[in-house]
Amino acid sequence: MDAQTIWTIICAVAILVGVTGTIVPVLPGSLLIGVSVLVWALVVGQPVGWVSFGIAVAFVGAGMLSSAVLTGRTMKARAIPGRSVVAGLVLGVVGFFVIPVVGLLLGFAAGLFLSEFQRQKAFKPAISSSLAALKATGLGMLAEFGFASLAAGTWATGAVLYFLNR
Repeated sequence: MDAQTIWTIICAVAILVGVTGTIVPVLPGSLLIGVSVLVWALVVGQPVGWVSFGIAVAFVGAGMLSSAVLTGRTMKARAIPGRSVVAGLVLGVVGFFVIPVVGLLLGFAAGLFLSEFQRQKAFKPAISSSLAALKATGLGMLAEFGFASLAAGTWATGAVLYFLNR
């Protein structure tokens, strides 16, 4: 097994972790995909590597941007402060260690609700804004996941072309 093959396998694993990281926030996400494709392009040193890198980075950027826009637009429209999201993230991390994997989502939702309840002092508005924030976050994650998958597919196509034409 030569160096290009070994690096391709390492990059494939890192890209899979990156795609998973767009859904599981504890793992690195889109940035890991971009860095992995860059490393692969540097290792193979062929035009197919650089074209794959350019297209993959465009997908990664589009995914990160669409996630931020979709989530931010709803948060702004509903006047949900950043501290509510931070509270959700903190309790999500705690929840992840208390109840592995599922605790992340449960903790995030609980932290978001508790912060919104403290801010609004009423149950129904706190539930309404928390659900809106959860939907926006989920939609943003889904968009980023889709673009990350396109970036991974672009890299995979480039890797196949590279090894077929070697």
